[in-house]
Amino acid sequence: MSASNGLSRQGHRLLQVGAALLLFTSFEGFVVPYFAVPNLGRSVHTLSAFSAVLLMALGLVWPRLDLGAASSSIAFWFLIYSDFATILSFLLAGAWGAGNSVMPLAAGAAHGSALQETIIAAVAFSAAPTGIVSFALILWGLRISRA
Repeated sequence: MSASNGLSRQGHRLLQVGAALLLFTSFEGFVVPYFAVPNLGRSVHTLSAFSAVLLMALGLVWPRLDLGAASSSIAFWFLIYSDFATILSFLLAGAWGAGNSVMPLAAGAAHGSALQETIIAAVAFSAAPTGIVSFALILWGLRISRA
């Protein structure tokens, strides 16, 4: 498979994942009041919607990236992981009534057990480096090629 076919397929997958996240955020909105910390439930709702729009926009841009197969694959999977890890950390915090150590503005006074706070922190903090690598590769792929 050529690099351009791979980029096109990845772009289409990003559109699909973005549409799936829109569906998820539509249904998740109904359960926001039932979270242990409703403010975190609302954050999950907002993050999911933002991520859906981001993934769909990048899905449209993806076939135009000037990246090889390996770098586009890394950018794609790191982007997906970063988005879902961010959403998952807020989802766990909202369901557990925890997260104050990592996301104090959203969690307020909600503080879980040491294990819960550690899991939330591990998931949330793992999203940052993967997102940065992905965005750096995307920026690099948007350079003007000589071809």
